[in-house]
Amino acid sequence: MQNKLYISRLLTFLNTSPTPFHAVANMAIILREAGYKALDERDHWQLQTRGHYYVIRNDSSIIAFIHPDGQVESGLRLLGTHTDSPCLRLKPQAIRQTESCILAAVEVYGGALLNPWFDRDLSIAGRVSWSTSGKIHSQLVDFKKPVACVPSLAIHLNRKANQEHRIDTENDLRLLLQLQPDAANTMDPVRLALQDLLTELPDATACDYELSCYDCQPAAITGLQEEFIASARLDNLLSCYAATTAMAETRSTFPALMVCTDHEEVGSVSAVGAAGSFLSDILQRLLPEPGKRQRCLRRSLLISADNAHAVHPNFAKRHDGLHLPRLNGGPVLKTNANQRYASTSRGIALFRELCRQQHVPVQDFVSRSDLACGSTIGPISAAETGIDTVDVGIAQLAMHSIRELCGAMDPLRLHRVCKAFLATELVN
Repeated sequence: MQNKLYISRLLTFLNTSPTPFHAVANMAIILREAGYKALDERDHWQLQTRGHYYVIRNDSSIIAFIHPDGQVESGLRLLGTHTDSPCLRLKPQAIRQTESCILAAVEVYGGALLNPWFDRDLSIAGRVSWSTSGKIHSQLVDFKKPVACVPSLAIHLNRKANQEHRIDTENDLRLLLQLQPDAANTMDPVRLALQDLLTELPDATACDYELSCYDCQPAAITGLQEEFIASARLDNLLSCYAATTAMAETRSTFPALMVCTDHEEVGSVSAVGAAGSFLSDILQRLLPEPGKRQRCLRRSLLISADNAHAVHPNFAKRHDGLHLPRLNGGPVLKTNANQRYASTSRGIALFRELCRQQHVPVQDFVSRSDLACGSTIGPISAAETGIDTVDVGIAQLAMHSIRELCGAMDPLRLHRVCKAFLATELVN
């Protein structure tokens, strides 16, 4: 596939996936178009030999697999990513009225860089649930236009804003939605607006929601030579897209599985996070006999794909001087002695070989020894399943900002390596 076509489709995916719910829905479309069939965990499964299937839990995590049909000798080829990104999420009772303005209170989800959220055109998207006739209904919603902002305080009123800017997350990040309407109108404007978005208008007002803010500025190719991609949620929707398209395009007969889980940015401890039961539950259904399952997993390998820190040209001293991943330098192998990354020498060697075969450059990342290291789903999944794991990712700048930056050559490279991995005979 040509790089321009792949990047164009990636940008569309990024623009139409403002929340994990929307990202999973879009991944399901890609898989269905490639012949994958949807399964429901509540049903009895009758799986075909080497059939292609996917399962969604909570609308925000997804597992796709090529049925192993009891195969244990060749092991499973697993691709792991996460669907969530740091953001601002509306509180359940969000509306505040002050100084003739209607505001919405938010919680900070994950380790977000907060300064870039000020003075942006923000929209709102997520999932709404309500009950009618005793049944619970849910629908994804997206305003798809600017409906809010977080205005900065003028520098005239805070002369030290460029020297010190402490953000009070309870009060400073409230969303400006509109001016206060007629005092007689006490309806929650967010809930009123949501009803206009629902295709199946409920009899009662929408009762509950999980809504996040996102930047309306679309993803773009940037740089004088169009070397970069600038977008929200590159961490980690870029990896989700690479894994999904690899699964969709593979023609391998080897057993394979992709797992994309929610809540990585807040520790993965949930029913749909990597520390939850989702992956283990599916593995038990695919390989119900414990002995066979254990033999298969011991022969398996997980590539945990989560973006890596590129060397920042203005802050190069924040990096180990011999481990300086660069934009458009190829996928990055991530290691950490304290198991913040789960890479083993076996996984590293295989990934390097895959890159060599695909003529893809490969890089290394290790944090400075005096700086804390982030983590991924890799160590959690490895601990839960015992599967050998290698942590990799695309180098990017401005991680956890409202707008991040990566090289335009690297997404297709990661896709190619992931696709090659699915067709590789694992060394036992």
